[in-house]
Amino acid sequence: MIKKLLGKKEEFFYVKGVTWMPKLKTNKGAAKRFSLTSKGRVKRKKAFKSHILTKKSPKRKRALRKSALINKRDEKNVRRLIPYK
Repeated sequence: MIKKLLGKKEEFFYVKGVTWMPKLKTNKGAAKRFSLTSKGRVKRKKAFKSHILTKKSPKRKRALRKSALINKRDEKNVRRLIPYK
């Protein structure tokens, strides 16, 4: 018989007294905002592209369309939020 124990952010599965490693839960908000490049860096969208676009120049709006990489210092924290991506 398989039982499922739910912690705050992890799930434990055990069968007849044998416990496996906990599953990490993906943060869904982070999963929608970040993705990984082929080399493993974390990619993000640029900010300031959703509204008040009339005062921004076309050149600036074109530049905001492109994606960017997050800072190396933040990468460890974001990877923790998206462990299986």
